[in-house]
Amino acid sequence: MGALPGIWRTRVGYTGGTLKDPTYRNLGDHTESFQVDFDPSKISYERLLEIFWSSHNPCAGSYSRQYMSAIFVHDDGQRKAAEASREKVAQKAGAVKTPILKLEKFTLAEDYHQKYELRNNGTLMKEFAAIYPNDADFVNSTAAARVNAYLGGSGTKERLEKEIDRLGLSETGKKILRAHVTK
Repeated sequence: MGALPGIWRTRVGYTGGTLKDPTYRNLGDHTESFQVDFDPSKISYERLLEIFWSSHNPCAGSYSRQYMSAIFVHDDGQRKAAEASREKVAQKAGAVKTPILKLEKFTLAEDYHQKYELRNNGTLMKEFAAIYPNDADFVNSTAAARVNAYLGGSGTKERLEKEIDRLGLSETGKKILRAHVTK
């Protein structure tokens, strides 16, 4: 999702449970989730909801709390928009089982879970490690989020070409990234 115009950053973490400090090894009743920071003047919340609904089968129930598909909303405005979008999906697909829940707290996942695709690309990761020697800065980096999204199959060649010079990559890094973007 991060390679879409208007999305600044994505981060993975845990939400929806009662543990004070969930971790991957001690998740309790939390759900693995991701947080999207976006510019509403470039991409609307409603568009993000459309992408969410199209990315899973909303009529299938989740087999576990850990991997549950859900929308966690910040406020009443988001709840109303999410409920309206769920109704549109239900009109086409039938009974929707994906819950809409109030976001109480989002806990960042451990560093090694962040920007997973990028962390598993040795050359590009070396470049980002040089740019962001502090892991928190890397996790919060818009450029790292965008490169991670491209490596994960999001984004088009056309979009990449519009922004590749702003991602902080060397010429070698740009070549590697271009090779990964196929659509």
